[in-house]
Amino acid sequence: MVKKKSFMDKALAAAKKVIAKPAAKKVIAKPAAKKVIAKPAAKKVIAKPAAKKVIAKPAAKKVMPKPNSQQFKQFQTYTPKSKEKYMSKSQREHFMRILNVWKNELSKDIDRTVAHMQDDITAYADPNDRASQESDMALELRNRDRERKLIKKIDQTLKIIASDDYGYCKQCGEEIGLNRLQARPTATLCIDCKTLDEIREKQMAK
Repeated sequence: MVKKKSFMDKALAAAKKVIAKPAAKKVIAKPAAKKVIAKPAAKKVIAKPAAKKVIAKPAAKKVMPKPNSQQFKQFQTYTPKSKEKYMSKSQREHFMRILNVWKNELSKDIDRTVAHMQDDITAYADPNDRASQESDMALELRNRDRERKLIKKIDQTLKIIASDDYGYCKQCGEEIGLNRLQARPTATLCIDCKTLDEIREKQMAK
């Protein structure tokens, strides 16, 4: 006859069964890995090329044109004596003297200008400097050309003085006058004939 297990036996058997089972391993939670926040990559600095050093070129020397010698020239005045005859010997000598001085001054100016232009010839790389230099030289040469023509006119006037025809209008034969000759020693026309000539030139130019 099978003996019925008592309550105590069942309890002991259950306890043994529980003890027989290996205890479950305690799972230790691993610390969560730190989240790595990616830093933005540093911007690559591209070195800019160094600015080229600009070496200033010397500016073209500007040749300052001299004023027209005939227009601004002031001559020594002549004061005639009481009852002195027009175009007396002393008057002719006075005008001959100032004409020779004037001629020498013009000749020196021409020689000085030519020497100055030869010394200052420079080949400028900058087209603007080169154009400015050429323009100034052309203007200076035109002024010197007018002075050469004026020297020829002075030479002609000296010949007129030597022939005793100086001081009289070549068109009407009247006296040119001391005042006009002292302002313009190379004048060959009286003021009236010169005015008529200028009027004709204006009319022909229209």
